[in-house]
Amino acid sequence: MAFIETYRTVVAPSDCDVLNHMNVSGYFQACSDGVFSLQTNLGLGLSDIRDGRKLSFAVVHAESDFKSEVMAGEVVYMQSGIEKIGGKSIVFRHRLFRAEDDILAFETKFQCVLLDLENRRAVTLPDDVREKAQQFLID
Repeated sequence: MAFIETYRTVVAPSDCDVLNHMNVSGYFQACSDGVFSLQTNLGLGLSDIRDGRKLSFAVVHAESDFKSEVMAGEVVYMQSGIEKIGGKSIVFRHRLFRAEDDILAFETKFQCVLLDLENRRAVTLPDDVREKAQQFLID
């Protein structure tokens, strides 16, 4: 399966640092939103997080590469997919592009564990989540 779009925005001046490009925190905020977007497709949407199974993915490791600057006013979009499915974890892969020229600006891998929000412990992926996750596996 190909990557899917999980995030799109216009970079605000408040997202930028003293170097006048998007601050590192902006990249990671986009990735955080991308994880929640994709996890909704896995059957773990907001109502399920708050009132249902009370499960959500939490990042435990990240590897990132900054490829090209992103400036205030630019439209960016993120594509996400799943690189690996483990027993209690998933590796999400995110790629952030400048929309005007489709230049890759940033890419990262987020290793996330499925967190039981009441017990604050990693838990085994439920069968339905694992099954849906397989649909988003990328090469």
